[in-house]
Amino acid sequence: MTHILALIDGSVYTHSVCDHAAWAARQYGGDIELLHVLSTQKSGALPTDLSGAIGLGARSSLLDDLVEHDARTAQLDKERGRAILDAAQQRLESQGIGNVSLALRTGEIADSLVKRAGDLIVMGKRGEGADFEKLHLGSNLERVVRAVHRPVLIASRTFKPIQHAVFAFDDGVSARKALDSLVQSPLADRPRITVFSVAEAGSDIARGGIAAAARLIKAGYEAVAKERPGHAEKIIAEETERDDADLLIMGAYGHSRIRSLIIGSTTTALIRSCAIPLLLFR
Repeated sequence: MTHILALIDGSVYTHSVCDHAAWAARQYGGDIELLHVLSTQKSGALPTDLSGAIGLGARSSLLDDLVEHDARTAQLDKERGRAILDAAQQRLESQGIGNVSLALRTGEIADSLVKRAGDLIVMGKRGEGADFEKLHLGSNLERVVRAVHRPVLIASRTFKPIQHAVFAFDDGVSARKALDSLVQSPLADRPRITVFSVAEAGSDIARGGIAAAARLIKAGYEAVAKERPGHAEKIIAEETERDDADLLIMGAYGHSRIRSLIIGSTTTALIRSCAIPLLLFR
């Protein structure tokens, strides 16, 4: 049984996160926990140091008003969170998913997920500003993927049946972890998988891709190995489009955050550029 944590925030990705979580539950036979995290950060809050231009009585009255306002805002946030969770549960139940639990927490999203048990995390590519910042990834996404060390399914804007996956395979630790998961806990639908290596034909990595495809075939998948040299993020994205893939599977953030800041991250670039969902392994 797989315990799936689906992170929902009320953004335009919420329905898609539910649909991808339902797909994952059908693949692994798992239950779903819908998690909504209330941020502790106050956007646009007024400063508490009000000394100076106003008198002591006015300052005290204003502070009382701010405390009351914050309490009311927190209560409204909780009510909104519960409504989001209830609507998401109804969407899952309408798809025949009955084993669903709800959780409303306060804090930072990455911290909340690290502290909770779960075998797979499902979240949207972007948050509540998705309509306005189409090229800006959700601020919590990279922090979550780096922190949790569990597979993360990143939902695309809308769900479509997953019949063909591209597995970006570099024979690294994370890629081998992804391969072991696909073989040891196979997807129920056994989608067709293209094992794609950014490498020259005949190289060690290309041979590793061929061996990976052979393991997948033995596990019941229809699989084929392909290789092509070039710039990883560019040709992997091109391969998903050329093969009309429904899912990209890959190891995530194989290098340090500092190295990623200096030369860029293939993982982040592919999350940004690919319109299909991604299943990431750390």
